[in-house]
Amino acid sequence: MKEFSVRIETIEDVKSFVSTVMRFDFDIDLISGRYSIDAKSIMGIFSVDLSKELKLVAHTDDTAELEAALEHFIVK
Repeated sequence: MKEFSVRIETIEDVKSFVSTVMRFDFDIDLISGRYSIDAKSIMGIFSVDLSKELKLVAHTDDTAELEAALEHFIVK
């Protein structure tokens, strides 16, 4: 399992983000405060506060491809 911070700010960002994470077979969650949602759910993402950074939790040990695909969403 690997965690990192992401920022999703616009409707286009949400669509692009979900389209990207749907390509991966492992579970990916987004955490905002005490809420944990499926990162592959557009409706779930719209239910959290997108003005804040979200914590992404990838349920795999091999995240190199995921990190490369989400490079412009990851907060360094």
